[in-house]
Amino acid sequence: MIETITQPWPWYTAGIIIGLIVPALLILGNKHFGISANLRHMCAACFPSDIPFFKYDWKKESWNLFFIGGILIGGFIAAHFLGSDAPITIHPDLAQELAGYGITDLSGMVPVQLFALHDIFTLRGFLMMVGGGFLVGFGTRYAGGCTSGHAIMGLSDLQWPSLVATICFMIGGFVMANLILPFILSL
Repeated sequence: MIETITQPWPWYTAGIIIGLIVPALLILGNKHFGISANLRHMCAACFPSDIPFFKYDWKKESWNLFFIGGILIGGFIAAHFLGSDAPITIHPDLAQELAGYGITDLSGMVPVQLFALHDIFTLRGFLMMVGGGFLVGFGTRYAGGCTSGHAIMGLSDLQWPSLVATICFMIGGFVMANLILPFILSL
């Protein structure tokens, strides 16, 4: 059994599992899947104030906080107990392209040259971590939800705003990956 869990699974397995979560949430309690709303729930629970955005019954959404807790616990278990010593493999063309930007250490889940804590004080590190984090947070709030909420749940509910948001997420991802990221990596 443990051997099955530690081996790579086919790519489509995650899609099937996530796809089954949507109807399960709707059937079991008319709940909506999404991750970004949890920050709002945590702020409303931990920092009650007179800000109208945080004045709502966050306890009705506390199930989602348990969902996030499960993600964190699952990630910890996977990283510490189910990890493999096999190197992470990426396509040789991608490895060659990254090497052109000076990114050669691909031994971990993320390239060390991009996500080392001391690199946050460089222009490239600041743009990648702080600037990127700000843009993700701003975009999530501006779009009224994150990619999982819109692309998984919203499209399943046939919501027009979710289709527009998902198309914009995809266009933004293509622009970032093909135009902006190469510029930042060359800094």
